[in-house]
Amino acid sequence: MAKSENTLSRSALVKAIIASVLLIILVFLGSGNFRELDAALIPYLLGVILAVFGITYRLSVWLQRPPTRLYWKRMGKLSLAHPIKFIQLLFRNLIFQKFIYSRGKDRWIGHFLMSIGCIAAFGVTIPLTFGWIGFVLKSGSLTGYEAHMFGFKAMSFQLGSFIAYMLFHVLIFCSIAVIIGAMIMLRRRMTEEGLVATQTFEGDLLPLLLIIAVAATGLGIAFDYMFLDGKVHQFMSVTHAVTVILFLLWIPFGKFIHIVQRPMQIGVNIYKMEGEKQGMAVCPLTKEEFATKMHIADLKEVTLETGFDFRLKNGDNHLNYSPEGKRSLLAKAHLKAREDAGSYFG
Repeated sequence: MAKSENTLSRSALVKAIIASVLLIILVFLGSGNFRELDAALIPYLLGVILAVFGITYRLSVWLQRPPTRLYWKRMGKLSLAHPIKFIQLLFRNLIFQKFIYSRGKDRWIGHFLMSIGCIAAFGVTIPLTFGWIGFVLKSGSLTGYEAHMFGFKAMSFQLGSFIAYMLFHVLIFCSIAVIIGAMIMLRRRMTEEGLVATQTFEGDLLPLLLIIAVAATGLGIAFDYMFLDGKVHQFMSVTHAVTVILFLLWIPFGKFIHIVQRPMQIGVNIYKMEGEKQGMAVCPLTKEEFATKMHIADLKEVTLETGFDFRLKNGDNHLNYSPEGKRSLLAKAHLKAREDAGSYFG
């Protein structure tokens, strides 16, 4: 009996549980046996743990597929072999989103603002949520603060200083960048006819609305603190927590999974670079280059693993031929079949 695609993967489930347990251990160790955890951030911590569980499960299932597994292995080896190139591509494509620029300036601005805003926000909030960093008032001072990292003093600063301003307002800047970027993308999806015709609410519009809600409620907390003297703090904090947790739980199941997958796609550029370095495959029929030898070799390996054997009786392989060569071979096969039948038509 064929195995259902919806069957729970035991190996992926085990990996997801292990990843969640390891995360809890890291939080325990990094927060000084949970002493540095902020009680107000516990709901966010639970959301992150559940998100890690879901992300690990989905990626584990994804990597069980032969093409993905082979690509993962190649990417890992090639990235280690070209670390400088990998870092360059990491900044170019992940942080600055340069691969989008050729598709339109407005589109690039939207992606860039969302990318830089989310990366910076995650870089601040995740360590805070885990209790790895924290800010405490210096003993005997009313304006001096200390930044602690893993329980040790990392730096000190005074209220009113530039450092203090940036530290306590960085999430505001992140929220503004994310909202502007998401609104640019939302406008594009509401006005471009091609996107309007093909998009779905849950797949394309809901992620943008959700990320806007996260940023807007975060701004609401800051607005309440600065201008309303905390009068609506409870409402804003609960609303923000709900939107953030929904965002975290949505990552493994929706379009947000590309946040995790995008760094893996950086390996595609290195794969192409290394493939060209090793040489191009030449079609035996057209005598023209059409793909890298490494790509063709990997394709042969994957197709055999998935049950497709393209080897020919004469020892050749159908995958050695370019698309044009394959069409030519198919045309010749049709011609021979009609010649053997004694009729070219009918």
